[in-house]
Amino acid sequence: MTQEHKRLRSVVKGVGSALPKRCVSNRELEREVDTTDEWIVQRTGIEQRYIAGDDETTSTLGAAAARAALATADCLAEDIDLIICATSTPDYTFPSAATMIQADLGITKGVAFDVQAVCAGFVFAVATADKFLTSGSHKRALVIGAETFSRILDWRDRTTCVLFGDGAGAIVLEAQEAQAAEGTAADRGVLTSQLRSDGRHRAKLYVDGGPSTTQTTGHLRMEGKEVFRFAVGQVTDVMREAFAATGTTADDLDWFVPHQANRRIIDASAQKLGIAPGKVVTTVQFHGNTSAASIPLALSVACADGRIKRGDLVMIEAIGGGFTWGAVIIRW
Repeated sequence: MTQEHKRLRSVVKGVGSALPKRCVSNRELEREVDTTDEWIVQRTGIEQRYIAGDDETTSTLGAAAARAALATADCLAEDIDLIICATSTPDYTFPSAATMIQADLGITKGVAFDVQAVCAGFVFAVATADKFLTSGSHKRALVIGAETFSRILDWRDRTTCVLFGDGAGAIVLEAQEAQAAEGTAADRGVLTSQLRSDGRHRAKLYVDGGPSTTQTTGHLRMEGKEVFRFAVGQVTDVMREAFAATGTTADDLDWFVPHQANRRIIDASAQKLGIAPGKVVTTVQFHGNTSAASIPLALSVACADGRIKRGDLVMIEAIGGGFTWGAVIIRW
């Protein structure tokens, strides 16, 4: 088979992250919200979160994370021809945060757009970038998860406002030829993506405003018990299908990097799939739930401290409002 007909893989070249300057501990929240550090830690595992200041927005955090990812990838901004930003909290209704990040980085070629799948956004964005890269239409992508959820929280609702934080993470993906024409699980890069949505569950996790309804931004509303039940009971289907598509098992995984929403959800999901606790990357204690930013933030931490290494088999997985959910397996 000729070189031009070899299968392409979307290979991770670099990862980076950015956090707001202000870190807010549970103890600090106790002074502003009717809650306690013990209550938050026991139910969620969260110990602190970062809150964006007036001069920090989704696009500025996303651009900072993108720069960090480019640096670890040893890649220049001008080498990027695709930017996908997963966010539910863009700076403006339009233009997209991705185009603002593109301009901030000085990139004038290629395409940039946002993906909105709430907490599952980064998984959806990786899957989308993979389709572009493996089709041969684009060569290098910045895939970003960036959020400022503090801007849509009702700080009078103590059951939700303590859960979320702000931040951004990014990876650089590059289209590379697979080792074999048909591609195998030994290849570096995205091996499979499994995505789902079910819009019947809107009322369980949503924002009660928007341009076409209330002409306002609105606030986040959540039925916590229902979200927990669905996340643990239903979302494992995409994980099983990802294993089946790649001919791998939980034993083959080196690292499981789930959406960092709640420590109990993370532990229960891993246990249900038979993933050893030592393989689970957990950063929710440091960042809170940063929605679409949570997985790339966790990836950045685990790469920086040496846990995730080249050749490792990594699964990312998330559920978001809608509901939307998905899993991607990557050979690092």
